[in-house]
Amino acid sequence: MTHILVAGGGIGGLATALAQARAGHRVTVLEGRPGFTEIGAGIQLAPNAFRALADLGVRDGVTARADFIDALHFMNGITGEQITAMPLTGAYRARFGNPYAVVHRADLHRTLLDGCRGAGVELLGGQRVTHYTQPGARVVAHTAAGARFTADVLLGADGLRSSVREQLVGDGPPRVSGHTIYRSVIPMSEVPESLRARAVTLWAGPAWHFVHYPIGGGAYLNLAATRDDRATEELTGVPASRAHVRAEFDRLADRASRLLELGRDWRTWVLCDRDPVETWVDGRVALLGDAAHPMLQYAAQGACMALEDAVTLGSLLRCADEDIPRRLEEYNVVRRERTARTTLTARWMGAELYHPAGTRAEDRDALLSGHSTARLHDAVAWLHGGGDEGGGT
Repeated sequence: MTHILVAGGGIGGLATALAQARAGHRVTVLEGRPGFTEIGAGIQLAPNAFRALADLGVRDGVTARADFIDALHFMNGITGEQITAMPLTGAYRARFGNPYAVVHRADLHRTLLDGCRGAGVELLGGQRVTHYTQPGARVVAHTAAGARFTADVLLGADGLRSSVREQLVGDGPPRVSGHTIYRSVIPMSEVPESLRARAVTLWAGPAWHFVHYPIGGGAYLNLAATRDDRATEELTGVPASRAHVRAEFDRLADRASRLLELGRDWRTWVLCDRDPVETWVDGRVALLGDAAHPMLQYAAQGACMALEDAVTLGSLLRCADEDIPRRLEEYNVVRRERTARTTLTARWMGAELYHPAGTRAEDRDALLSGHSTARLHDAVAWLHGGGDEGGGT
């Protein structure tokens, strides 16, 4: 039986482990933290994510915990006027074959973790992979705890600061975007009825934007406010005061401002990504998810791309005893262009859609307001369709 090692027990790592276990392989996940938990708040799942979740056998479990969204609303964050809205029911679901939803990150992680346990995946905490060696036709993962794990394949899903990537690609630290995001989750019971909606709503302003949507079966409201503040140092989950967050977004339109005021226990991150690279593979070692192609959140596709990676690897390694390095190289070729395009599109969206000012913002408003529903669906078809349709950004 082929033995697969997965470095990292986040969403991408667990999805990959589940895909390999469903393919009939022995799978061991090596997670650096003592336990298998997930931090963070809400994430968006487009139809391409639900297609991958169905392939992994956990679509129903995620569906039970998700909030299905009727529309994406794009608002002028200063005037409060709606620029455009993209309906996500009816024609959208018919075209892409799946819904658009939001889910708490921990709920998605828990569903994948339950799937791995049910599939017999070995889950080992406190085993952060530091490097690997490849003696002969095997690969050995070395951990910070001093352990060595020998297998047929090592799949690096160890995130933005991946040790596996550092050895395989060697491109240094991630790129600091200069954008700071503030996140909060509040009980929906504290939100006035007039401010509730089954929608993802984005308020765009000069060098900032604010997004909110329901999660947890509608029990909570996820708030995420981002500033292009030229930050130069990474921050991860650092507390921020309500007064500070409010001051950073003092020009918000009234309705959005009322929602921002409700936020509490704010935490802040400085967003990072990496430039796309040609190669994620070294013999019997491959990267996936944020270890391979970390991206900014503006296309709402980071988790979706990791799920797609997992399914592709599961398919290509189904007969893993047949020339593993060649199959990993094929995975690299299959996934490289799509993930690179998504990474660069996310950057473009932040600069050209979410954060422009002055005449550039006016030009954006005029462009987007002139799009029909069909044209908006065409624009996301290449992404939400899972790569099966064309379309522009």
